Amino acid sequence: MRYRLAFFAGLAVGFVLGARAGRERYEQIKQSARQVAQNPAVRNTAESAAQQSRQFAGKAYHTVSEKVGDHVPEAVAHRMRTLRAHTNGSAEDDWGTSNT
Repeated sequence: MRYRLAFFAGLAVGFVLGARAGRERYEQIKQSARQVAQNPAVRNTAESAAQQSRQFAGKAYHTVSEKVGDHVPEAVAHRMRTLRAHTNGSAEDDWGTSNT
């Protein structure tokens, strides 16, 4: 109960202080966030992280599908095989997004 009370007290204090800061401070924070997001170093790092996560997810997908493939219903196994065949030679997934 004490933790809930502390949480709601912090929430109320944050709300009051945020309301006092007003729209001007919000716009400053938004502009700073936009500048950081448009920074080439940040964009390159984010793209690199996204590419590495795609590679890791692909490896994990293949490892799991190989180890679990015999233990799933045939319909699911068939879908996994078709997805594997589809993604090996294609640059797009089922949603039309690029894997680059």
